[in-house]
Amino acid sequence: MTFWDLTWLSPLLLIVAVAGCVYGLTAAWLAGRFAAAAPARLPAETAAPSVTVLKPLCGLEPRLYENLETFCRQDYAGPVQIVFGVQNAADPAIGVVERLQAAYPALRIDLVVDPRQHGSNRKVSNLINMAERIAHAVIVLADSDMVVRPDYLERVVAALSQPGVTGVTCLYHGVPADRGVYAHLSALAIDVQFLPNVVMGTALGLAKPCFGSTIAFRTESLAAIGGFQRIRNDLADDYELGEALRDLGGRVVIPNFTIGHTCVDTEIRGLWRHELRWNRTIRNVDPGGYAGSIVTHAFPLALIGALLPGAGTPALAVAALALACRIVLCARLERAFGLDAHPYWLLPIRDILSFANFSWGFVSGAVTWKGHDYRVVADGTLIPEAQLGKDAEAPTA
Repeated sequence: MTFWDLTWLSPLLLIVAVAGCVYGLTAAWLAGRFAAAAPARLPAETAAPSVTVLKPLCGLEPRLYENLETFCRQDYAGPVQIVFGVQNAADPAIGVVERLQAAYPALRIDLVVDPRQHGSNRKVSNLINMAERIAHAVIVLADSDMVVRPDYLERVVAALSQPGVTGVTCLYHGVPADRGVYAHLSALAIDVQFLPNVVMGTALGLAKPCFGSTIAFRTESLAAIGGFQRIRNDLADDYELGEALRDLGGRVVIPNFTIGHTCVDTEIRGLWRHELRWNRTIRNVDPGGYAGSIVTHAFPLALIGALLPGAGTPALAVAALALACRIVLCARLERAFGLDAHPYWLLPIRDILSFANFSWGFVSGAVTWKGHDYRVVADGTLIPEAQLGKDAEAPTA
């Protein structure tokens, strides 16, 4: 048998697929344990600390008003300030903020319009401009497409109040913005890829994540790490902020609940580019872990193995087993975190698409964010493609 004989490849793929089935079932069990843990509570005898919520905005996203409004409807005992920020005076998100200010006059809602650019990461530049308005003791940073329940702030601040904690981040689940197939595929990517991988990684001590869904920390911590300027050029700004908070000698914890991430993709191209940016971010943060996550793609691997020469009937059985385990995992996550039921017929399509995107994530470092193209260099920082073009045209000595 020669290397090019390929008869060796099918058994190898099937072994990895079986390992992926075990992985998925273990993640389902761990997710149930994680969700059932007792939540942290603020001490009854102490006053709730004041909170500033930072919401960087860029453009008019679907359901933007509804998403932002959930942060205005918090059952929180302490003072709350919400700071929204844009970098373009013509940004249509400004109108959404003005509607919120009119609808919630008793809530302090600040709007920062500042075009200053401090680095290659536009979101972080926005945050640097917004930081001048921070008025309270606790900062809660959250992306614009998140949806939260009324007890969100109380639970996040309670987790931050635990001894030895310097930061809090939150798991999130997918919320399709409409009934379209692509929005549901996007939500499935979060719920059956992201969620179980994070639960497994943190349970085994293999991952120390920090997500843009929520990053909560104290105002003095932001000053101690050098402000948002520290991460102004990083692609994985959320992860790097978490690392900076850990460098202060504390932990970044994850409370045992999820918040919603609105999935707005309406076409395959947008879905593909969105997920490719996620994959390349993960690849830059943890290259070994990213490569090792091939085991999570059990169904596509088994399907490829079944299509190779000489695979036989057992290979089809492994593919069927992998798909069944995927359904079990999805159902368990829905139950553990109280999620809406997914259309399970999309799972095989979702898994094949995820594997293709995962594989393409190794090819290059190009990413797109809010219509801007970037190249990721070896240290994980971003360089605008336009700047690379200028550098290439510049005369050399």
